[in-house]
Amino acid sequence: MGDVVNLRRARKDRARREKEAQAQENRVAFGRRKDERALTAAQNNLENLRLDAHRREAPEKPE
Repeated sequence: MGDVVNLRRARKDRARREKEAQAQENRVAFGRRKDERALTAAQNNLENLRLDAHRREAPEKPE
């Protein structure tokens, strides 16, 4: 037979794990120096420009 599981405790444990995972992501995203953030932003911008340069059609401009 299977183990008895307290659903309330399992739900709280899952919420704690999700909250810790989100906290870890925030530590990575916001716990950096200004020059590191600027470098990442510049790299993302360059990647977006390269991707846009390979489009077959120009994106529609909102009017």
